Amino acid sequence: MREAANIDGKKLLVKDDIFTWSNLISLSRVLLVIPIIYLHMQNNYQVNTAIVLLIIYGVVSDFLDGFVARWRDEISELGKVLDPVADKLMAFFLFLYTVVIGWIPVWYFVIGVARDLLIMAGSGHIKRKRGKVAMSIMSGKISVNVMAIYWLTVFFLRDATELHYYLMLISVAFMIYSFFEYVVRYKRILEGADFN
Repeated sequence: MREAANIDGKKLLVKDDIFTWSNLISLSRVLLVIPIIYLHMQNNYQVNTAIVLLIIYGVVSDFLDGFVARWRDEISELGKVLDPVADKLMAFFLFLYTVVIGWIPVWYFVIGVARDLLIMAGSGHIKRKRGKVAMSIMSGKISVNVMAIYWLTVFFLRDATELHYYLMLISVAFMIYSFFEYVVRYKRILEGADFN
């Protein structure tokens, strides 16, 4: 357990705990993918109440895990990895599913996956060099949320093709912007800036 002022200027207490409520919430988000896809296929590619409730929980849990971690003082090294990985795994499988059924273009999916792999590689490099994982940044969270809005619009509003197009472009812009912000942050960390 340690306290440090991070690169964003905040002081946080980071623990080495594994089994925390916030980590369980993050893990549950990944497991939602299976019933969402199964129910959607069983329901002839139509959305029903169970799917809506599962997706609402997925969205709420993305905010809930961080809130619970701070509220219960459970910020952990594992949680700093698990939260963004849970986001990325849930997004990966839901986007892959909508690519497979032809609702989202393959090129968009490839850009998103490539960006995430590069960010995770950078995080791994920081972990090796500095001994801990850097927390997600706000532009990364915004990018994930814009991607989620795009996916939700495609999934729930099938006929709103013009809206899909504009949200897809906005999402790509946020993916690129947040990627470069991560690169700048990682550079500062590798130059010695303190971080959580």
